[in-house]
Amino acid sequence: MKFAGKVALVTGGSEGIGFSTAKLFLQEGAAVVITGRSAHKGKLALGKLNGIGRIKFVRGDVSRPTDAKKMVDETIATFGRIDILFNNAGIYIPGLAENMTEEEWDKVIGVNLKGTFLVSKYAISCMKKQRSGVIINNSSEAGIVGERGCPAHCASKGGVAVMTKAMALDCANNGIRVNCISPGTIETTMLARVAREANDPEAYLKHECATIPLGRLGRPEEVARAVLFLASDEASFITGTTLPIDGGFTAQ
Repeated sequence: MKFAGKVALVTGGSEGIGFSTAKLFLQEGAAVVITGRSAHKGKLALGKLNGIGRIKFVRGDVSRPTDAKKMVDETIATFGRIDILFNNAGIYIPGLAENMTEEEWDKVIGVNLKGTFLVSKYAISCMKKQRSGVIINNSSEAGIVGERGCPAHCASKGGVAVMTKAMALDCANNGIRVNCISPGTIETTMLARVAREANDPEAYLKHECATIPLGRLGRPEEVARAVLFLASDEASFITGTTLPIDGGFTAQ
């Protein structure tokens, strides 16, 4: 029960990496608030998590300032404080620079980069009063190296990675640590959707595995364990860093 008495806010927590992370936080004793844009998915997630520990769902879009503030405010109103923020909410829209619309570009940047900024903005204000807190931002291997066919995604995730370093420096004197994870290709509903949109989903996934030195896709729970490590006291001297969880992809 590493996180007994702690309160964690996990954006995009109704499925995938966010859901697995919320589940592990609950199992380790934390009270958890998960967020998402879909009330239906949120209800389904609550049904699976309710028996584990104290859990609440807040519907909202991290790219909207009022929703981002509501997520933090409701976390504090429900559980009294916020100790951990996992900025996990994100979207993926492929497209070449010459083909992508401004609306698509703005949507990707709005959720992945601006959304991370907005929720952090309101959480940091609370954490400063507590003189403690941990923020983990979800970037991507695409935030470390370029990837074909998704310049908006790369730009948003690269921005998250460097913003993490800047926030870590700004928050260090207030007892707040800020770190970043950079997952590779993980078995999530988002990956399944991308695969379905490919001409040959099976060939697409086989190709993805072939690019990974460990020879397989990552699992959401493997990412979740890394998030819990960075949020724990075991990582008390780690801030401003990016941790790849990519089976060796970015080591190539």
